[in-house]
Amino acid sequence: MKIASAIASLIVAGIVALPVAQAQQLGTERTDLQRHDISIPGHEMVQLLVGFPPGLKAPRHSHPGEEIVYVVEGTIEYRIDGQPPLTLKAGQVLFIPAGVVHAATNVGGGHAAELATYIVEKGRPLVTLAQ
Repeated sequence: MKIASAIASLIVAGIVALPVAQAQQLGTERTDLQRHDISIPGHEMVQLLVGFPPGLKAPRHSHPGEEIVYVVEGTIEYRIDGQPPLTLKAGQVLFIPAGVVHAATNVGGGHAAELATYIVEKGRPLVTLAQ
């Protein structure tokens, strides 16, 4: 019984640590807000608050589904492959299609944050770093 309990604890710790590891890859501060199955089979909605310390440049990456961004505070520059750079301030929004490689940089003088909502395939990593 103790062995089964220990294995279960390790599995849960691994699942909880995964989002933190992904955030560390990007250098961002990440707070998981909610995750729910949706009516599209094999997909889920994931919502995060993503913080960007001053000057932080998150590297080029993609997601296995759509990303809807709402800038909560600060000024963030988004570089989406195939498009000119776009600078957004608090209160502005952005849609990033599934699989499109992009990067984000805090270009303001203080902390920046975005509310990121993803509609993604279940079971795939939320973040994939680009080559």
